[in-house]
Formats: sequence, C-alpha cells, structure tokens
Amino acid sequence: MTLATSTCADVPTRPNIIYLMADDQNVGSVGCYGNTEVSTPNMDQLARDGMVFDRHYNTTSICMASRSNVFTGMYEYKTGTNFGHGNMRPDVWAKSYPVLLRESGYLTAFAGKFGIEVDNKGLCEQDFDMWGGGPGQTDYRTARNPSMAKYAKEYPHSTLSYAAFGQDVIREAVKQSKPFCLSISFKAPHRPVTPDPKFDHVYAGKSFTKPANFGREAGAHLAPQSKQGRQYPRFIEWEYDTDYDGVMAKYYQLIYAIDVALGTIRAELESQGVADNTVIIYTSDNGYICGSHGYGSKVLPMEESSRAPLMIYDPRHSSAGKQFRSNALTGNIDFAPTILELAGVPVPENVDGVSLLPLLDDPTSDVREQMAFINVFPPAPTTSLTCLTKDWKYTYWWYGDAEMKPTEELFHLAQDPFEMSNLAGDPEAAASLELMRKKYDDELERWKQQAVPYNDYVRYGTLFDRTIPVADKQFKRVRANGKENE
Repeated sequence: MTLATSTCADVPTRPNIIYLMADDQNVGSVGCYGNTEVSTPNMDQLARDGMVFDRHYNTTSICMASRSNVFTGMYEYKTGTNFGHGNMRPDVWAKSYPVLLRESGYLTAFAGKFGIEVDNKGLCEQDFDMWGGGPGQTDYRTARNPSMAKYAKEYPHSTLSYAAFGQDVIREAVKQSKPFCLSISFKAPHRPVTPDPKFDHVYAGKSFTKPANFGREAGAHLAPQSKQGRQYPRFIEWEYDTDYDGVMAKYYQLIYAIDVALGTIRAELESQGVADNTVIIYTSDNGYICGSHGYGSKVLPMEESSRAPLMIYDPRHSSAGKQFRSNALTGNIDFAPTILELAGVPVPENVDGVSLLPLLDDPTSDVREQMAFINVFPPAPTTSLTCLTKDWKYTYWWYGDAEMKPTEELFHLAQDPFEMSNLAGDPEAAASLELMRKKYDDELERWKQQAVPYNDYVRYGTLFDRTIPVADKQFKRVRANGKENE
C-alpha cells in the first residue's frame, strides 16, 4: 500500500472519516439490534445505509484501555495503558491513527472524553488541528469543559455540543479543501445519570422488557471470582433490582441525545456537499451489563459488557444501502487499521487488529478465527483472560484462596447467547473445552512474548497461566473485609 499525498488532486479519492464512540452503550440499546422499545432513528438509518456488525467486541471493556486499543489497534498488554497501570508512552502514541492521518495530510479533530494521557504530552492537543477534548471523565455541563465552553450557551448539555463541534470541523475542512478525520467520544451514557432535560419526554412513563438473563438467579452459575468486584453490588446499588424502568429510561435518554447528535452531523455533511465521500463509523468503548445475571457496570467478559454496537457506512461502496449484516468476529483493535486503510496510509506492523473493509466486500466472510478479551482492572479475583471464537467463549478465572478455586467458564454462544449454561464441566463438551483451552494458551503465549516490560503487564503472563498451580503464583489475596493482602 502506498502512502497517499495531501495534494488537492487527491482529495476526491481520499474519504473523510468520522469516528463516533459512545461511552458504556450496549447492543440492547439500539433499534437495529432488535430493541423495539427504544428510539434511535438516526442510528437505525445509519445501519440501513451501511453495515451492522453483530459480533463486535471491545478487547478490554473499560474506557482508558479501550480507547488505547482504538487509537493504536493493539491489545492492552502492548499499549501498556489502563487505570492503575500507567499512561501511554510517546512511541506508542506516535503510531496512533490520529497522528498518522495528520502526517499524511488529513485535517484531524477530536472532541469529548480523550480517556488517556501520554507521558510528557498529556492530552496531546497539539496533535490535532481542532480540539474539543477534555481530561478524565469530562462533564455533562458543557460550560465545565474548557475546550467546549464556547458552545455552552446554545448547548448547555455536552452531548449536543459535540455535534456543534462536528459541524464546525466539517465546515473548516471544506473551506480548506482538505480531507478530514473527525473523532468524537461522547460522555453519554456514562454515569453520573444526568440526561439532557430537553429529551425528558422521550421515555417518560415508559416500561421496558427485561433481558432473558436478568437478575441474580440468572447469575448463580457464574464464577465466584466475577462476583468479587464492584460489578456485582451495583445491581442493587444502582437499583436495577427495584427500579429497572426508571434506570433504563435515563440510560436510553442519554443515548437518544447521541442519536440526535448523529443526525445533526449527517445533515451537515449533506449541507456541505461532502456526504458522498464521508465514511462514518459508530460504536461504543464498551458495553454495559444493565442487570443481566444480576450485575451492573462493565469490565467483565460477559456478552452485555464485552460486546458493543458497530455500524460502518461507506457511501462510495457497493454495499451501501443494501442493509447487510456481518457475523464476523471483530474488535476495537480493528478500528485503527480500518481507518488507516481508508485513508491510504500504511498500517504499522505491530498492530493486532485487521482492517474491516473486506467485510464490506463480502459480509459473509471472516477476518479472524479467535480474539482475546482482557481484564486487568482490580480487584485481583476479577482479573482474567478470555478467548473468543465465533461460536465459543472460554474464560480462565485464575484467582484462588480459602473460599474459591480457579474456575473455567465455557459458553457456546451460537446456541446460548445469554450465557446461561457453563459447559466447562459437561462431558459432551469435553472436546470443545480442550480446543478452547489450546486457543486460550495461544493468546496467553502472545501476551508473554509481546507484553510491554513496564506498567505491570508481564506478571499476568504467569497469573493467567492455567498450567501453573495457584499456590505457586505470587499475588495479593483478598481478605473477607474486601482489602488485599500479600
């Protein structure tokens, strides 16, 4: 692949690229994924115009690590970036898609929750032509986000302010006759639960159908390790058990505002005459459990947490408007190589992801046989490594103490999408268990060979090794009071 130049003659052949990412949005929150009780008209239209990906996963389901995966196309143990581990190194960031696209002549812009910091560079504002990003979790109050404060009077809630930023980027790129890459990371629907009151009417008084795996009884078969983190008590603390309709109404209302923002951005593309040469990618940094199996939040490898919506629309492609869906196994590590290929920019050799563009050519094809899901966010018992294929999911819960032993989970996702039957101890699934163990070992071996030698990633190569007895592993054990002890 040759590096495209930034001359005016290249502009018509180099597409504009818009990457839109929600925060904590699961697949059950979008109409095109089968929920008839929600209102997501613009997301559904994007799905009809483009392609829907039904088996899309975030290879780490927490914002800091997930965003690092997205920027670089690498697994977490190669980005070296997550809460409690450390910031990204400059040499890793130097090969991120925003940096590479700007070097190749794109006007680059970012707004919203940047989610990471780079050593000696902070939020990397200087690496974008237009900046509306912010540190940490940012704020739903637009006026509290310094880079977005100029939009606060007209759009006091941040979600719609990001749409206004997007309009400005599109106009500026057209003015300069440059291809652009616009990345927006919405805060919504991340907590705190403060939806835009402008949309209070959308779900007022409505009730919602609970998922088939809702509640504590539907989680009794899951590994005890998964119940040791904050995800388990949040089922009660966040009132999924007592006020499901009220909690979900606000969650969906936050997402509704993103849907409005998407519609605003698409309308601006049409107004500026560049819609036919603009690729739109819509997704979320992770899923959200919302009471399934009696848990809340994210992080864990269950489907509701690890999967996320993904729609890609390339108006130049023959697949546009044909309402194709892909069942291929895809991940957030695939965004960087996909965006780079769209722009005609060489993909760095060290990436773990692959371009998803072949799936637009043939939605029945696949881009990989297996993929890893990672959690190294504390506490120790919930940390784990998972191996995914199109049909199976295998997790090795390595942690053990006086109250629990290392545990295996094996789910046949093709037959059991709600993960209600752990087949790890089923004799009839013995051959599949052994196959998934081998695939898991392959993923772990890559970890051991490729993990960065900093930010506490190397030791997980031992902790996650299912062939090493837990008694031979050095780690912090969790006492009954919830504290960790050597």
